[in-house]
Amino acid sequence: MSRPVDIKELRRLSPMSSLKKENLHALSKKVKVRSAQPGEALFNEGDTEKRTVYVLTGTVQLREAGRLTATITGGTEEAINPLAPVLPRRCTAVAMTPCEYIAIDSDLLDVMLTWDQTGSYEVSELRGEATSSDDWMTTLLQTKAFHKIPPANIQAIFMRLQRVDYKAGDVVIKQGDEGDYFYIITRGKCIVTRETPLNREGIRLAELGPGDTFGEEALISESKRNATVYMETNGTLMRLGKEDFKKLLNEPMLDWVDQEQAEEIIKNGGQWLDVRLPSEFEAYHNPGAINVPLYFIRLKLKTLDPKIKYVVCCDTGRRSSAGAFILNERGFETYVLKGGLNHARLQER
Repeated sequence: MSRPVDIKELRRLSPMSSLKKENLHALSKKVKVRSAQPGEALFNEGDTEKRTVYVLTGTVQLREAGRLTATITGGTEEAINPLAPVLPRRCTAVAMTPCEYIAIDSDLLDVMLTWDQTGSYEVSELRGEATSSDDWMTTLLQTKAFHKIPPANIQAIFMRLQRVDYKAGDVVIKQGDEGDYFYIITRGKCIVTRETPLNREGIRLAELGPGDTFGEEALISESKRNATVYMETNGTLMRLGKEDFKKLLNEPMLDWVDQEQAEEIIKNGGQWLDVRLPSEFEAYHNPGAINVPLYFIRLKLKTLDPKIKYVVCCDTGRRSSAGAFILNERGFETYVLKGGLNHARLQER
């Protein structure tokens, strides 16, 4: 059983009590109050899951190697702080009475706290009449991708963004052009299309709104734009130049692995995800790999399982790094094969 959390409940807890109203409101949307019955464990000794846990009502005992170390009751001074926050957990938390508690994604909490205490003061000028203070910024910060970026980089990213206003029908990027900027939508809607030999008008791939991003594929893979994006409505975008994007955003987000490490991930339940063209895939591919071409990856997101670790591969590593970036933005856990399949095949000879 679970229920929405009341902002007043979060406001009583440390360190959430320091968050600004809009950031606390955004965080509350990501948190549910859970129930635990007597004898039920909230977490166990040795757990490594990144969750920050607070007891709201009822009584919880902390036990280390079976020995009682503390008793925490919701609503007391002791309950203001998280339960045994050090990982791996040094104790087990067991409900002694019917309890209510919350478990917050620790990475999300850290990003929100860092942003609240640093960048939001310095980029207030970005929040003009065309933007909402708790809309696109908090949407972007809550994506799993931003959890991998060092806080100093997040601040630098927002400081270097350039604001551009567009009218309905304006083309932002055109298929076949060189990549120059990474874009974040702050107001309005965009349509993504891809031209094919059989459809010169373009196949409609996606509709994007505030907090959504685009333009990264060409910057990462050093290739031309693989789709056209135009404004469906009047709107405002923030853009980040190519070099700033690669230095501040792209590099920290990617986990590179060699062939041996990749095979170990696959052995433990991971999945090869090949983002080359179907013709390249048919010529040769890793056993058990699935093929989702890079330009279709957004369209095929629902066919992928967010519980599976994906090792993304292509021939050199360029397209796979672009694919991994897109998946990371949407909460997938990915790894990129260093040097690509060409390098792996060369080592086999």
